[in-house]
Amino acid sequence: MHPTARMYRRGVHRYRFLLTRQWVILTIIAIALIPTMIKLGFWQKHRYEERTARNDLVSRALHAEPVPVERLTSPGHSVTRTEKYRTVTATGTFDPSREVVVRRRTNADGEVGFHVLTPFVLTDGRVLLVNRGWVPANGVQTDFPEVPAPPAGRLTLTGRLKADETTSASGIKNVKGLPDRQIMLINSAEEARRLGAKVLGGYVEQTAPGARGGSPEQISDPGSEDAPLNYAYMIQWWLFAAGVPVGWWFLVRREIRDRDEAAAETAPEKSEPATV
Repeated sequence: MHPTARMYRRGVHRYRFLLTRQWVILTIIAIALIPTMIKLGFWQKHRYEERTARNDLVSRALHAEPVPVERLTSPGHSVTRTEKYRTVTATGTFDPSREVVVRRRTNADGEVGFHVLTPFVLTDGRVLLVNRGWVPANGVQTDFPEVPAPPAGRLTLTGRLKADETTSASGIKNVKGLPDRQIMLINSAEEARRLGAKVLGGYVEQTAPGARGGSPEQISDPGSEDAPLNYAYMIQWWLFAAGVPVGWWFLVRREIRDRDEAAAETAPEKSEPATV
């Protein structure tokens, strides 16, 4: 047999173990992992881009000059993505007699309580929903909490404009049959029906006048999401994808080495030539 053909057959024989059940399964898993990890990297890339865009949008909104709330919303209006978190002002009077609380809301420390939603009657008679802040539950969640009264008389308040809450956007189920004056979601259309008034779309998280002793705990600003973490995960998944074939080849080479060593140990020793 030609030496080249002999070397070829010997090389093929060394890799025949790749056709065993164990190595076929291992190879299939490795092949499947590569596109999966690449897709996970792209998913993290999209999350990074979404979070970065969201952080930029929130930052611009929070640092924009305050405008009267009537410029951005009206009855039946759906607050848009670019209008969300804009700082707005409103002049009118609170109506605590028709105040409700929003169930299962947490404060900055993670304590479960209520948000206080108070109608704010504007000078033209229309109503703005104002989330005055968080109060703790004084007992079971079915009991109406102790809610500090809002400032009396006409005043000008400042706050962040928010969009109506929905189950699809928040994940909060809009439970029916709740105790009196308790709601699950802040929704201007539902509140307009309850109040029998023209309610501006969306609502406002009050930031000024600030919380004082006995006032609801002010809701913290939305802050920024950790977009760099998604970027790090993106790089990590792609490095894993690149490392799979390298790891597979390392295992193959180790298997060949182990088999060669085992064959050398079991091979019969060559007899010594006879001496005269």
